[in-house]
Amino acid sequence: MTIKETEIKDCFIIKPNVFEDERGYFMESFNASVFSKKTGIETTFLQDNQSFSSYGVIRGLHAQEGEFAQAKLVRVLQGEVLDVVIDARKDSTSYGKKVEIKLNADNKTQLFVPRGCLHGFAVLSQTATFFYKCDNYYDRASEIGVKFDDPFLDIDWQISENNQIISEKDMKLPLFKSL
Repeated sequence: MTIKETEIKDCFIIKPNVFEDERGYFMESFNASVFSKKTGIETTFLQDNQSFSSYGVIRGLHAQEGEFAQAKLVRVLQGEVLDVVIDARKDSTSYGKKVEIKLNADNKTQLFVPRGCLHGFAVLSQTATFFYKCDNYYDRASEIGVKFDDPFLDIDWQISENNQIISEKDMKLPLFKSL
């Protein structure tokens, strides 16, 4: 497993070792011991989530705050997405910075999103199955978010405006400066 630091403190790109042959492939998608040794972060995942979306869907930017803050390990099982992380931790040296990366079923790349960071993704393929592990349980009352098209964040979701599919809830989220 290769783990690479990003511009955001404690946000890591993870590339598993994939062993392929005529039968298909095998990979270890997560190993807590290896992750801890390479990052210095101890984590225990408590909840797995999966979503299926069509081309043009933009989900985010979301996080949970307080005692229900979540770190996430995200990956794509089918299709391709543009995955985006924004550091919303006011005391962080990387506050306001963003990471954008394409995750897809072929590259099997994963992204570790630390607690206190906003997360979202846009579906770039016809469909995508998105999977993520969380180190805390979902709590609706603790959910926060920022509008996907906030000019300060300057995210190019790589989907034309007339093809973007955004939930009503996400359309009403506030701007980053209001956090």
